[in-house]
This record gives sequence, structure tokens and C-alpha cells, in this order.
Amino acid sequence: MDIKTATALRRLRLVSAPEAVSFLLLLVCSVLKRTTDFNAVPVMGAIHGVLFILYVIFWAFAWYRARWGVGIAALYFALSVLPTGGFFAERKLKRETEDAVVASRTFAEGAVKA
Repeated sequence: MDIKTATALRRLRLVSAPEAVSFLLLLVCSVLKRTTDFNAVPVMGAIHGVLFILYVIFWAFAWYRARWGVGIAALYFALSVLPTGGFFAERKLKRETEDAVVASRTFAEGAVKA
């Protein structure tokens, strides 16, 4: 894995958890708006909208850099529209990045020994 691919995956990973938290907070704000006089939906909606747009941009770039198949790319996109999917995406991306780093180090050490 080259540095640009690792960076693309890291960016997607770093925005996935805040995007999931903002989605959950937006849902809570929506319920509070309908049950109380508290209305934070416009503010939380804007925050979630920005984070979602960042997620989609970083997702598209990671798809391009990591050369995912359509199935994996669709999985990460589907996780972005589920209320807690961002947490699962973050965990999966962390594992994928760590595995790729280990594989590249093993390859580099093998190339040095040969």
C-alpha cells in the first residue's frame, strides 16, 4: 500500500465515527423537537450535512485509491447511511489499514533479504 492509499483510508476512517455520532445526535434532536420546545435540528442538521459530504468525498477517493470492488465500496457507502454504520466502518477500515501496513512491511523486508 502506498502512502496516498493509506492516507485516503485514514481520512475516511477519521470522518466515519464523527459522522455516525452526528447522525445519532440529529435523530435525538428530531425527537426532542417533536416532544419539547428544544429545536437544535437546524444546527445539528448542518453539522451532520457537512460531515456526510466529507464522508462521501473521502469514500469516493478511498474507493479510487484502494481499488475496491463495487461490493466493498457499496458496503462502505451503505454504512454511511445507517445510524451506527460509521462505527462499523471505522473499525473495518482500521483493520484493513493495519493489515495493509503489515503486508507492505513484510513485502519490504522480504525484498531487502532477497
